[in-house]
Amino acid sequence: MDFLSSMRISSSGMTANRRRMNTISSNIANVNTTRTPEGGPYRRKDVVLEAIPDAKSFGEILDTNQKKLNRVQVTDIAVDQTAPRLVYDPNHIDANEQGYVAYPNINLMEEMAGMIQATRAYEANASALGASKNMAMTALEIGR
Repeated sequence: MDFLSSMRISSSGMTANRRRMNTISSNIANVNTTRTPEGGPYRRKDVVLEAIPDAKSFGEILDTNQKKLNRVQVTDIAVDQTAPRLVYDPNHIDANEQGYVAYPNINLMEEMAGMIQATRAYEANASALGASKNMAMTALEIGR
């Protein structure tokens, strides 16, 4: 594995976790949104991650002798299809005939735990990227 491969892998992890943090932030911001342009309450979103080969060319992908390294990529944003949470509030503008309001099915504690996990993963990838950069700089200093 060369320095550039390790940097590509770390940066892909940082990109994926930044996207994950943005999605979680959107979920937290819309925890009480009862009306959306699509109709109904906000639907919780989650990123779908996939490991893809870290190769620079098609030939490297087909090379069976090379040790396979993977980087991560966001392939989709999944929308939660579970039923909304119903809360009795007959005075709310979005209440139905029985007096219930449909709220997003978002658990704030789960979202915060996911945010902490994504933040720590981002920081770990940033640290690995920094270590790769320092090793490359040290190698250049040795060559001087």
